[in-house]
Amino acid sequence: MMQQDPLSQLRDIHLPQSGGFWPPAPGWWLLMAIAIALGILAFVLIRRKRRKNRWLKTAITELNRLEQAATPNSQWFGALNALLKQAARIRYPERLPESLSGEPWVRFLLETSPKDRIASRPVVEAMVNSSWQPTPECHTSDAVAFARVWLGGQKC
Repeated sequence: MMQQDPLSQLRDIHLPQSGGFWPPAPGWWLLMAIAIALGILAFVLIRRKRRKNRWLKTAITELNRLEQAATPNSQWFGALNALLKQAARIRYPERLPESLSGEPWVRFLLETSPKDRIASRPVVEAMVNSSWQPTPECHTSDAVAFARVWLGGQKC
C-alpha cells in the first residue's frame, strides 16, 4: 500500500477579506463628529456676529443716502447727527449717547472714534454746531468723511 503524503491533504492558506471602506473605524467617527460640531459652531458664531453688525450696514446705507443729498444747511447736519446718535445708541447703550448734545456729544464722538481724535476735533465741533447754525461752518464732505471713519470703527 502506498502511503499518502500528509502535505497533499493540506488546503491553501485563505487570507481574510479586507475590512473595506465602510464602516469606518471609531476614531474616524469621532473625528467626523468633531468636524461637524466645529462647523456648526463656526456657522452660529458668524451668523451671530453678522446679526450684531446688521445695524452698521443700515447706518452706512443711510450715510450714503445723506451723502447723495448733501446740502450745506442745518437740516442736513441735523440728520447726520441723528444718524450718528442712532448708531451710538445701538453700539453704546450703557452710555446713553442719545441724550448728549453740544460739547458732551463732541467729546463722546472723539472718545469713541477709532483714529485721528485730535485732528478730527475741529471737524466734529463744526459738524455738531452746524446743526444749530443758519450758515454751517463745516463742509459736508468733511462731515461725511468723519462719519465714515467713526462708523467704520464701531463693529460689535
